[in-house]
Amino acid sequence: MVDPKDIDFYSLGFNFIETKTMFMATHKNGKWNEGELMPFGNFEISPASCVINYGQGIFEGMKALKGKNGEITLFRPKENAKRFNFSARRMLMPEYDVDKFVDTVKRVVKENEEYIPPYDSGGALYIRPILFGYGPILGVHSAEEFKLIIFTVPVGPYFPEGFKGINLEISKKYTRAAPGGTGSAKTICNYAGTMLPAKESKARGFAQILYLDAIHMEYIEEVGAANFFAMINGKLATPRKSGTILEGITRESILELASKKLGIEIEERDMSYKELYDESCTEVFCAGTAAVITPIASVTLEGKERIFNNREPGEITNKVYKLLTGIQRLDIEDEFGWIIKV
Repeated sequence: MVDPKDIDFYSLGFNFIETKTMFMATHKNGKWNEGELMPFGNFEISPASCVINYGQGIFEGMKALKGKNGEITLFRPKENAKRFNFSARRMLMPEYDVDKFVDTVKRVVKENEEYIPPYDSGGALYIRPILFGYGPILGVHSAEEFKLIIFTVPVGPYFPEGFKGINLEISKKYTRAAPGGTGSAKTICNYAGTMLPAKESKARGFAQILYLDAIHMEYIEEVGAANFFAMINGKLATPRKSGTILEGITRESILELASKKLGIEIEERDMSYKELYDESCTEVFCAGTAAVITPIASVTLEGKERIFNNREPGEITNKVYKLLTGIQRLDIEDEFGWIIKV
């Protein structure tokens, strides 16, 4: 455990820092036990466990934030619980009660309250629920025993640039997911395969890859671990939910904010990367729990670069960012019922 007094909350990156308490529950013989809070630490696992051998595992990403008055907030945690169960079903694992999930997250956050970065730091307490096939098996089938663990980490911005434009490389070599696969589930399997493409892209000076669809290599899917948005012909467009992209909670929130608060027409549709090179595309950004809302300064394909807004955040990007973070930190009234206080 790292002493919170030794943490500089004003210069955090997105790196692992051990906190005090985690939660662990076990599913065995068809039912969950009550689970317990315990000191964060290692535990034993069989070399034959299903998660190690066959990748039967899922996770969620959530954040606890401090408001100006010191109140602690969670953003739409029931939606995380529902997506957690959606991913569990896809990976043939047991679901966890939605209300119990939210209550347990609140307990873990409260236990680690001293690790929540101050309001004015811009940081957050990242919450990581994981569920995996714990029991030993041989042969490709579901485990018979599972573990649910929830732990926390104090973090700063996912991209070191913060709320500044990042440069992306469009890939026609790698894809993230294919139709009929696990692209819409938040499974560990989806992320290991993106490490090599991301490393290669970063070595060429880009922050991340912009993935295209696996069939036509033309339609935009995701930015690494974030959903993609573009202002095209005055409308806010984002790739449709086709089963190959993560159905982001931040994504849904942005669409609702743009439509109801900014009066912008939204489109969920197939979006060709070629549209990004047209003058009708005026600004682009990506979004997710970790990335929050991150402006995109440029996209590049095979040496052809398109720069947006002189690499500065666009008008709509700014407005949506201020609305979203304002609601999350209690600076703007939450008329949507998205915030749950711890």
